[in-house]
Amino acid sequence: MLLNLSYGEKLDSIPSLKFVTPADFSYITEKMVKAIRVYEIGGPEVLKWEDVEIGDPKEGEIRVKNKAIGVNFIDIYFRTGVYKVPEFPYTPGVEAAGVVTAVGSGVNDWEIGDAVYHSGSAMGTYTEEQIVLADKAMPLPPIDPLIVASVMAKGLTARFLVRTWFRVESGHTVLVHAAAGGVGSLLCQWANMLGATVIGTVSTKEKALQAKEDGCHHVIIYKDEDFVTVVDEITSGGGVEVVFDSVGKDTFQGSLACLKPRGYMVSYGQSSGTPDPVPLSALAAKSLFLTRPSLRTSSISKEELREATDEVLTNVASGALRVRVNHTYQLSQAAQAHADLAGRKTSGSVVLIPDEPEK
Repeated sequence: MLLNLSYGEKLDSIPSLKFVTPADFSYITEKMVKAIRVYEIGGPEVLKWEDVEIGDPKEGEIRVKNKAIGVNFIDIYFRTGVYKVPEFPYTPGVEAAGVVTAVGSGVNDWEIGDAVYHSGSAMGTYTEEQIVLADKAMPLPPIDPLIVASVMAKGLTARFLVRTWFRVESGHTVLVHAAAGGVGSLLCQWANMLGATVIGTVSTKEKALQAKEDGCHHVIIYKDEDFVTVVDEITSGGGVEVVFDSVGKDTFQGSLACLKPRGYMVSYGQSSGTPDPVPLSALAAKSLFLTRPSLRTSSISKEELREATDEVLTNVASGALRVRVNHTYQLSQAAQAHADLAGRKTSGSVVLIPDEPEK
């Protein structure tokens, strides 16, 4: 499903949405909701579908009914132990879009029924409803929550990759691994908008077609061709200014080989595993720069985040960025979503939708 929206589009013109009012939530008294819980490190099978208790929001908090939940590779990193979780059990997920169902004391900027996006360092979005810090939530323009959950974390990552962590400029040649993935799709589009020549790697012919549509000037199916050799041919031996690598172990050394002298290796993920340690001498051979940036650890100010968020939403609303919601799963099917994402069976964004209650 390929979606483009404009800010002028009304909520009631989008089939998947309807307006909500405070009266819609006046009946809420139950304290049990469904959520995914994780009790140990492991494969997708450790994602358990359970009842959890939710209370009323306290001072400075709001309660949010999630409508769409973004699935990101960081969720897999926490589940598999690549990143350390604070404690077990925990509820995965770092972003969701929904509506406010209750407001705690001291909160003046939110009302019941407000559309909201929430993210941040705390996990816990793989649930039907949850408590959120009011100052960590963001009001939404009239955009389908499915679009928001698909694009926000991935779009912010792409924006900081090309505008902050490395500034892509017209005339640059860039290499994007996993060019048909959630971040990769947006990254290729954004780099193209900035005037760069974009080379993308993908695993299948179908993904190659998508990458072409998303702004790749050259697409390499890495299962059929050696990407280092092809990049060398495309650049006439000159190499690329920057490699954006979310794959990790399988591509890391080849990525370094693709860089021109003083090129930037931007490693922002490790879907194939953690790369082997890199001796400084490997960078010294071409005076290369290596960075491992993350939204979580970049100490991004509220002003920077607001500016970046506005930029993402403006580009989505204008159609400059296509949002590909290619895969949706019921929240109870989170384990299957994780398996498909890790198995490279997906393209574009993956979103969980809370299960419809039984009638």
